[in-house]
Amino acid sequence: MPDVAGRSLTFLLGGARSGKSSYAEKLATAFPAPWTYIATAQVHDDEMAERIALHRARRGEGWLTVEAPLELAGALRAAPEGGTVLVDCLTLWLSNQMLAGNDVDAHSSELEAVLSAPRGPWFVVSNEVGLGIVPDNALGRRFRDAQGRLNQRVAAAANHVLFMVAGLPMQVK
Repeated sequence: MPDVAGRSLTFLLGGARSGKSSYAEKLATAFPAPWTYIATAQVHDDEMAERIALHRARRGEGWLTVEAPLELAGALRAAPEGGTVLVDCLTLWLSNQMLAGNDVDAHSSELEAVLSAPRGPWFVVSNEVGLGIVPDNALGRRFRDAQGRLNQRVAAAANHVLFMVAGLPMQVK
């Protein structure tokens, strides 16, 4: 539940194609439009371009899209006071940070500070990457570990945490 001023952070976790994004959109649209969708994806190939186009088409009217593949904390700071915000997703944001050679810990700390004080109903989507096999390479293990730490930090800051399984939300917090 949002507090009396309408501020809350809901964190949605799950595996690939678990229904995280569409469920987050459903929760966000329970609040009055306009809604801000902060996208962290970058188009590197035709398949990703198609995924992004499908997400945009599904959202429809009432959404303002802000692209923030690296500057997520800044995009959140710039979001309208009291406005509904959906961040999709932390997993791509983290991989963008790592591939850019940025200081993941510093950027994660900055993001955590912003998420700890939502200025409206905010929804953040992330993948739970720690349920599978241990990656067979150092970069994969570093990413999995960093994503796990980031997810823990955001979950601690969140008012609500949902874990999505086969399109069904399970309340964790």
